[in-house]
Amino acid sequence: MKTFYMLCLLLLSLQVAGQSTSLKATETKPFKDKVKAYEITSIFTSESGETIIARNGRKKFLFDVFNTNSDKIFSEVVKSSRKEKHVGELFYNNKLNFFTVYAPKKDERILFCHTIDLNKKSYSKKTIFETTVEKKQSLFGSRKNHNTSFALSPNGNFFAIATDNIRKNKNSYTIRVYNVTSNKLVYKTAYQESSDRSFTHNDLYIDDNANVYSLGKLYVKNHKSKKHQKKTNYQFVLNKITKEGNTELLIDLDTEHIRSLRIIPNENSIQLTGFYSEINENRIKGACNFMVNTNEFKLDNKKAQVLPKQVYDDLYNYRAAKRKKKKNKELSNFEIDHVLTDSKGNTYLIAEEFYITQAYVNNGNMGGYWVTTYHYDDILILKNTKDGNLEWGRSIFKRATSPSYNAFIKNDKLHVILNSGKHLLKKKDGRTKVSRGWFESTSLYDIEYSENGDVSYNKIQDNKSKTYYSPYFGAYDMEKFIMISTKGTKKRFMTLE
Repeated sequence: MKTFYMLCLLLLSLQVAGQSTSLKATETKPFKDKVKAYEITSIFTSESGETIIARNGRKKFLFDVFNTNSDKIFSEVVKSSRKEKHVGELFYNNKLNFFTVYAPKKDERILFCHTIDLNKKSYSKKTIFETTVEKKQSLFGSRKNHNTSFALSPNGNFFAIATDNIRKNKNSYTIRVYNVTSNKLVYKTAYQESSDRSFTHNDLYIDDNANVYSLGKLYVKNHKSKKHQKKTNYQFVLNKITKEGNTELLIDLDTEHIRSLRIIPNENSIQLTGFYSEINENRIKGACNFMVNTNEFKLDNKKAQVLPKQVYDDLYNYRAAKRKKKKNKELSNFEIDHVLTDSKGNTYLIAEEFYITQAYVNNGNMGGYWVTTYHYDDILILKNTKDGNLEWGRSIFKRATSPSYNAFIKNDKLHVILNSGKHLLKKKDGRTKVSRGWFESTSLYDIEYSENGDVSYNKIQDNKSKTYYSPYFGAYDMEKFIMISTKGTKKRFMTLE
């Protein structure tokens, strides 16, 4: 018994006392949801302070508008079918354009635009275009990357839509550019048409002159990359697309293996940023940046920098961290979730470790069953300067079995919002473990990073006897992060600002 009490005292001494967050948390009044819909697809706030929230429901899309007092002032429930899917959204001129694809037949696709006008508090629906595909081919590739298929120009005059048009013996891709005011087609251009090469879309950007930049991976010989090979069987290609056609900028790789890159626009240049490995696409040795001169459309500079030691210190004990850093040990199973830019042009790459395990459970009666576990574990954070230099890197030592976090930048500080155990555990080696113990209640945390990478663990609330919010289904806009409650019959929104 004495040993038990000693262990309890030791655990209590190692618990991290969460500070109060610098963010102000406010909640809406409870309201009964017309339809079950936890997934927030988009949140936008107008200059007047009204907030529109779009959500996915079962065979329905929900649109709610709240005033500055968090009172609901407009609501629209739009019926859909299992053949209609949300694929993207854009917000401009106090209007939310919510895009869905309807597949009435195996080879027919219709792109709809659902518009919520905040000024008029009205809803309308319009057909953007109709097209055909082969069999059950998707118009926008994987659903996970659907947000990279729509882009709005910085001046708000044009928007672009990128679609896949893969045929049986031919790859083909199309860019459509529309006028924002009239939603009329400005031009339509096909690109990367080939029967020998396969193109995988990564990211999309459109400038003020309606020039579209489509970034992707170009497989020359086959569609798959090998896990272990000295040289990759693909190149990255940046397509500059205009009404007249397409110009390609091929980016050759030496020993780097890169899963994906993202576009970061700068003045007269574009930065392509991501993670690289020297083993395979599923691993990370460091950050890579490619600087493209948009005036001459050429590659000006390339940088590849290994992970900082602090990344390992946050994840492993002292000896393991020192050993892994010395050998430049690569991390695995990370993929970029967020690319955030602060007011100075610095870029934050944020990725979560994801993998699946299976275990066989013997029930003792000459049989058993398999249990599948989804792991959403450590979070990797890298900060790159405007010039493409890796300034610092950190990690969050985390364990979870479902998507649990979200991230945003406010006042040039990075905030990672997540639920964890009521008491964060600080280990003897200095690491802080973000996880939930057996029978432990949960709390909502704000993990805040300063501009130089210093971290503070701030508790927003203890969830026991309070409304439970899921940051994963939240969104950030106009200096506000909004998330919805996911338990109970009545719903509330929490705003962090």
